[in-house]
Amino acid sequence: MTNFIPIFPLGMVVFPREKVHLHIFEPRYKQLVNECFESKKPFGIPTVVNNRLQEMGTLVELTDIVQTYENGEMDVKTQGLKVFRVLEVIKAVPDKLYSGAIVNYPDNDEDVGSRLLMQKVVTGIKELHRLLNVSKDFKKPEEQLQAYDVAHHVGLSLEEEYEVLGLLKELQRQEYIKRHLQKVIPMLMEMEQLKEKVKLNGHFRNLSAFDLDIDL
Repeated sequence: MTNFIPIFPLGMVVFPREKVHLHIFEPRYKQLVNECFESKKPFGIPTVVNNRLQEMGTLVELTDIVQTYENGEMDVKTQGLKVFRVLEVIKAVPDKLYSGAIVNYPDNDEDVGSRLLMQKVVTGIKELHRLLNVSKDFKKPEEQLQAYDVAHHVGLSLEEEYEVLGLLKELQRQEYIKRHLQKVIPMLMEMEQLKEKVKLNGHFRNLSAFDLDIDL
């Protein structure tokens, strides 16, 4: 299916099912949000990387306008629906301040992928968070987690998150995140060991002396 959607380009990746809070302050996006809220129609958030609009993005629905300020700025809640690919950007939309795009929606495999692989990913995430001394509540049981649920919480760069968005099979997304964890966890473990060595430097340590009289 191909259709026209209003777009709100941002330097972030939104994944399907993800809930995102936005503060709206530019006149063009205030217009976009008000119109989408009144018409109950979705809009697109294509990702901007290095000041360049990328071809992939996520269609989102506006779930709530939490607050409207005196100057017209708004705090809104949105939720990701599905991945789209930009076919053509329409910079000047008649009678509108915002831009739009002609998009299609590639087939996106959102099944469970490999439960065994996902279990390994979750185990890796727990170890990553332990090393970083952070805690995350994914608000769903571990056995129900999928790649989209955890992709923002494994230390991926914007470019890497965009690569995940472009992977249209759950198994591919799980494998990508697993490889990332396999790369960063050993680096963090080395940093932890280094920290411990630095802590000991200059302090008295209770070590057994090497006995030169031991039998060889």
